[in-house]
Formats: sequence, structure tokens, C-alpha cells
Amino acid sequence: MQQPLPMRVFNTQQADFEQQLQALLATDLTVADGVQTAVDHIIAEVRSRGDQALVDFTAQFDRWQPQSAASLEVPQAALTAALERISEQEREALTLAAERVRQYHEHQRQESWQYTETDGTVLGQQITALDRVGVYVPGGKASYPSSVLMNILPAKVAGVAEVIMVVPTPDGVVNDMVFAAAAIAGVDRVFAIGGAQAVAALAYGTESVPRVDKIVGPGNVYVASAKRAVFGQVAIDMIAGPSEILVVCDGQTDPDWIAMDLFSQAEHDELAQSILLAYDDEFIAQVQASVAKLLPQLARSEIAQVSLANRGAIIRVADLDEAMVLTNRIAPEHLELSIAEPEQWLPKVRHAGAIFLGRHTPEALGDYCAGPNHVLPTSGTARFSSPLGVYDFQKRSSIIHCSPEGAAQLAKVASVLARGESLEAHARSAEYRYKP
Repeated sequence: MQQPLPMRVFNTQQADFEQQLQALLATDLTVADGVQTAVDHIIAEVRSRGDQALVDFTAQFDRWQPQSAASLEVPQAALTAALERISEQEREALTLAAERVRQYHEHQRQESWQYTETDGTVLGQQITALDRVGVYVPGGKASYPSSVLMNILPAKVAGVAEVIMVVPTPDGVVNDMVFAAAAIAGVDRVFAIGGAQAVAALAYGTESVPRVDKIVGPGNVYVASAKRAVFGQVAIDMIAGPSEILVVCDGQTDPDWIAMDLFSQAEHDELAQSILLAYDDEFIAQVQASVAKLLPQLARSEIAQVSLANRGAIIRVADLDEAMVLTNRIAPEHLELSIAEPEQWLPKVRHAGAIFLGRHTPEALGDYCAGPNHVLPTSGTARFSSPLGVYDFQKRSSIIHCSPEGAAQLAKVASVLARGESLEAHARSAEYRYKP
């Protein structure tokens, strides 16, 4: 391959830094008209023709002909067989990762609560799990067994009664690691369907695929567009943008480590973003040299090179204080604090999807087996969004149980406010409880 293009270096003291930063962070998530038109057509077909549309679209897009709609469902025995086919090393890795993910998410489970006021009125909140959830898992070249664990296990911990997984099998090829992960995670049903048609089936239901309450999981632009289109009919996790990593380094970490950490996102796709914040000029030069040395060794070097050249950057900051300010401005999906005593700086981080502390905590560990979820907010949405978790599969209902004394007192207040809003029935309904 050609000599790697150097990552751009910005300096916060440059007069045009603000313009450069805005251009660097700009992400165009608009969907081409042709994609949206195709997605709308697919959704309409699934709504009107149900299972037969799924059969037809599978033949068209995945290039294999199901004998019937029933053959789209993958039996549990096939998942078990896949678990047995994979190597012992793979099986142990999946099992260990699943146990760590499960244990972490156990800590997120919320419980119902109540309290009683002095007059006997009881107020509280009831926590219940969603009835049924759909998990979309990419198939073909983009097969991610780790995503199976990260999406199914929190739902199971939350107590979701039924988890439905959909995964395309292009050319009829099954990914054993994906099926094995599904078996370990305890998925209830699996359908070999993908694309916008799978999202539509989960959102509206067909003769064979049950309608769900929420759809989670990553996918291509057609899947993302379909999720956006059915939002409101069902809940969704998020519309994810390209992968991101922001590394803050004090110049004391091995530059090869930092370069490879930047590559860990750049190799995802050409739109992924890798940014380094540092304040040591010599260290910045060392990282650039490491990038040039190590990039040609990557199997996905061409993808990573485009990502680093077009959307990557090294930003020279004045010090760690300025790095923290800039970090919160960027609100990255993944944040590595590769610095001494990172815990001291943690309180200054307000906006980040996941925070990796110290020199020995690369983002890659979080992707697979550390325990926290790797489904994270992107494109600056960490300013107001959180990682996928058990709380995404639970909902809250308010509890109000008034005693006669409590009702009489609250009704007086409600009556005044209701009449102030010209809602007579509201007022009279309250007044019946204290008979003014």
C-alpha cells in the first residue's frame, strides 16, 4: 500500500482552531432518498404481505430461497450445534465474556419502591420488564457475536419474557460464533432474516414473527433507516453513527499502544473517528511515527488509513485541564484517559459513552469482555444519552394510593388548579373526594 498519510495535527491555540474542530466533528447522517424509498417499500410490503414478503426479500437480498416462512425460524438445536462446533477456546471466551457482561448488568437492575406519607397516602414506582424485545444482529461479513451478548444479556437480566433475535444469513451461510453466542445468552427465538424487512417484521409482526415492544442492535444504513421509520410503533435503542475513540494521553504511554488504540476504531470503517489529545510535542511526533510504522501491518489497513486521514486528528492541548474541557465538548463514544492517576480526573468528565481509565485499559477490552455494555451513544449524543443497559428493558409506572385524609387535602389543591385551567370535570372529580 502507499505510505500512510499522516494524521492531521491541530493546536487549540491556532486562530482557526474552532473552524477546524467543527469540520472534524461534522457527521452527515442524512439518508439518501433512494435508501429511504427502498426502506419504505420494504416496510409496506411486510405490513401487507407478512411472511410471504419475508420469504421473497430473503431470496432477493440474501440469495437463498426459504422453503416456507417456517423455515426462516432457526431451531434451538441449531444454536446448540453451533456451540458444539466452535473451538474450545472460542467457547470458553464467549462463556467468560457472557458471565462478565451478565454480572455487570446485574448491578443495574432497578427495583420497585414505595413510601407512606403521614396521612397514610402511599406513593411509589413500580418497575416492570418489557414483554418482548427484538435484537438485530448483523450477518455475513459483519458478524459480531459480542453484539449478541451485549444486546441479549441486559434484556434477560431485566426480566424480559421473550427475546427474539433476527440475523441475516447471506447465501444461506450460518455464522457459528453468532449462533453459539445466542445459545449462551439464552435467546428465546431466532429468525434468519435481516435488513429493513426484519425490522418491519419485529415492529408490526407477521404470521410467524411476533411483534415486539423494542428493537435494539446495530445494522447497516437500511436497518438504521428502518428503525427510524418504525420508531413510535415500537421503541428503539438509538440511531448509531460511526464508531469513535478519543484518547487523552500525558505522553508517558508507549506510543505504539496509543497508535493501536486509535486503529481499534479506525479499522471499523472509513467514517470512524480516532482523535488523540496530547500536550507533549515530542510524544505527538512519536505517535505519528508509530502510526506510520504499524498501519501497513493491519489487515484492514486501507480502511483505517482513509479513516485516519479524513476523520482522524491529533489535537495539541495546553494541559490536561484543557483536554478535559475539549473532551466534554466532543462527548466521545469511547474515552481513554491514558494518564497517571486517571481517577483524579474522572470527576471532570461529564460527557462520554464509556470511560477507560489508565494505560492498561484499552477500549478493545470494553468491546468484548470487561463487562459494561459496548452499545454506546455516538456523534456527540453522549451529552444526553447513556450506554445500553438493563434500564432500557424496564419501564416505570407511578403508584398513587390516597388515604381519605390525603385525598381530601390533595383534592382542594387539584380543584383550584383544574378550575384555573377551565377543566370543570377534573375539578368536580376531585371535589367529590372532600365535598366542599
